[in-house]
Amino acid sequence: MKSMFLLNCVDEKFLTQSLEKVQGKIAFYFPVFCEKNKEKIALICSKTNFKLDFFSSFEKNNYQSKITQNSNDFFKKIIQDFEKIKNKNDFVIVVGVDDFGLMGDLSLNIALAKELNTPLYVKSQDENHTMLNFLLSQKLSDFVLLKENEDFTQDLLQEYTYKTQARFSYELFEKAKADKKIVVLPESFDERVLKASEFLIQNDIVDLILLGDSNEICAKANSLNINIDGVRIINPKNSQYNEEFEELLYEARKSKGMSKEEAKKLVQDKTYFATLLVHTQKAHAMVSGASTTTAETIRPALQIIKTKSDVSLVSGMFFMSLEDKVLVFADCAVMPNPTPEQLAEIAYVSANSAKAFGLEPKVALLSYSSGDSGSGASVDAIKEATKIAKEKYPQLELEGPIQFDAAYDMLTAKSKMPNSKVAGKANVYVFPDLNAANICYKAVQRTANSLAIGPILQGLKKPINDLSRGCLVEDIVNTVILSAIQAQE
Repeated sequence: MKSMFLLNCVDEKFLTQSLEKVQGKIAFYFPVFCEKNKEKIALICSKTNFKLDFFSSFEKNNYQSKITQNSNDFFKKIIQDFEKIKNKNDFVIVVGVDDFGLMGDLSLNIALAKELNTPLYVKSQDENHTMLNFLLSQKLSDFVLLKENEDFTQDLLQEYTYKTQARFSYELFEKAKADKKIVVLPESFDERVLKASEFLIQNDIVDLILLGDSNEICAKANSLNINIDGVRIINPKNSQYNEEFEELLYEARKSKGMSKEEAKKLVQDKTYFATLLVHTQKAHAMVSGASTTTAETIRPALQIIKTKSDVSLVSGMFFMSLEDKVLVFADCAVMPNPTPEQLAEIAYVSANSAKAFGLEPKVALLSYSSGDSGSGASVDAIKEATKIAKEKYPQLELEGPIQFDAAYDMLTAKSKMPNSKVAGKANVYVFPDLNAANICYKAVQRTANSLAIGPILQGLKKPINDLSRGCLVEDIVNTVILSAIQAQE
């Protein structure tokens, strides 16, 4: 299925030449409705035999306020509507916004084209052609720019493959909805958790379990005007599962000296109880940490759920959602000073995580030098990690040691590592230690307006994920969704 995004191209000559290149059922989509352009298109197309439909998402009188209130929600709504239209038609022609005034037609339409991954077709006045070509080249991988009276003779462009923040969020939501999972949230008295629960249930993304006294939780939600209808509530103090869980925990930990009395007490701890719900498949994933430490979240999982058979450690990765691409950073959360063997394993599990969420992994093992240009203990460790990873996981596309700029930027890659298949194209970045990884993800998050989603714990047999104690409601929502998708594996 193909599509095209028109900017200043609503004229008879261009539309007629465009329609000659497509077949099947055609829809015109206005992210922001324009009656003048609709009437013009309908008149032109009445001279053809094509069956046409018209759709829109926003009206002219309210779309600017929607952008300023929450641009991510604005773009997600447009993506959602557009994808529905694509599914019901053979070809979609998107008509750009042409009255954004001082805030800039060009910037908004470029953003919309990238959000929809719909190639941009533009007509310009002759005197503006060179400058417009330059501006578009800075932002888009491909486009068609025609002069005013120029014929449209080119083939239709392939759709873009950008992954914007709104696009990535939309894809995660849809993936979670497609195979709904049950996620348990132990911290039921945290206002942020209750607000996240309301959003997740109302949008039918996952099924949820909250832990605690039902009357108290409902009273707290009501006092905050939060609707948690549809959420299941279980009290670890007196649930129907306590005896089963006590026996399971005792059997799992008796060799470490745990008594039955200690097991009985720990089962009433919300984090242990939630972990046991996941262990026994009464829930598919757990998200905790809004009011507890990382150690408190991970410890029960390591004791009960344990790591996968081909993995020896737990590590943490972040999805870094930039303007139009998504990167994976690891290990940003767990291992302070990983050995070369551990770095190789982190590269492997991080690549698997990337693949599970729709990315084609190209892994960079980072250092302060690229290839054989440097020496020293830390560089040697990355060289050894790369060697181990290539021997143990030959299916991985990876490079190391490599500097961040050579891994990320194509021009730098051609200069520093011209023969590398990963340099300039990496999307999974493995840092030499926790210090570097944690600093870098926060630096990118704050200075590049990146959305950092995580940490997502890797290596456990079942999804257990940790929140920052400073997390926002949006962070909880995102982590729950990612956990649900992990559970689909």
